[in-house]
Amino acid sequence: MAEPRTPRTRLDTPKEARRPLVRRPSYDSDAFGIFAEQFARFMGTAKFLIYMTLFVAAWVVWNLVLPGTSSFDDYPFIFLTLMLSLQASYAAPLILLAQNRQEQRDKVIAEQDRQANARAHADMEFLAREVASLRMAVGEVATRDFLRSELRSLLQELDERAQSHPGDDEGEAATA
Repeated sequence: MAEPRTPRTRLDTPKEARRPLVRRPSYDSDAFGIFAEQFARFMGTAKFLIYMTLFVAAWVVWNLVLPGTSSFDDYPFIFLTLMLSLQASYAAPLILLAQNRQEQRDKVIAEQDRQANARAHADMEFLAREVASLRMAVGEVATRDFLRSELRSLLQELDERAQSHPGDDEGEAATA
């Protein structure tokens, strides 16, 4: 005899998984999406239009030219209309599926582009701040022209002192 199931007393314990009564067929949605994209690409080519034109022309010629027992779709071509409608009813959702997948890829690419643009913008702002700080630092550093002018003024000052006290320099040199 099977024991009765005890009710779940704790909230952190998961329920037992129920098995479905009817098993649904499974499919690989990515593989189906790839097929839909390939089909949509093919339907957008001149080759597809030529094939469809040849198919319809052969259908019409077969059913108009051949004797009565060989033709299977008489003049209003109801069966041909049904076949083309069936083809269109499958083509439309496949094309929409391909467009949806392309839209998802475009969203991912747009997000990657946005992130790359944000990184580039941040890098440019960083570089602009660095250039500004370098400009400020260079403004505080003595330039070559500034040093030359200072040395000239010191040299001029020394020359003036030497002219005002001509014997001091010679006497100091003799004692040394």
